[in-house]
Amino acid sequence: MSVEPMIQELIDKFNTKVDEDAKLREELKGLHKTVFLDLGEEQYSLSLQDEKIQGFTAGAIDNPDVTVTSDPDTFVGIVEGKIKPMKAFALRKVKIKGDISDVMSLRKLF
Repeated sequence: MSVEPMIQELIDKFNTKVDEDAKLREELKGLHKTVFLDLGEEQYSLSLQDEKIQGFTAGAIDNPDVTVTSDPDTFVGIVEGKIKPMKAFALRKVKIKGDISDVMSLRKLF
């Protein structure tokens, strides 16, 4: 089972939330970050710019601001609320590479 449709749904929800929330739009103003999501057999890239998530594609990108490494089962568990993100991180089921301020600003995505 591919997690791509789940990621696309999260992106759609986020972009809708941004459209409806002026405070969130203001917080994201001027922020441009790239993210690489490495789930082993599945890899995706996206960028946050112009207060929206754009450029969601399969595959890697060069020099992402943030790289999240996990596996499809853990990712699905986090999205479905079966495992807390911090617990997955503490158990090393999720690894994050990038500037901590970038990671903290991107936590709003999900």
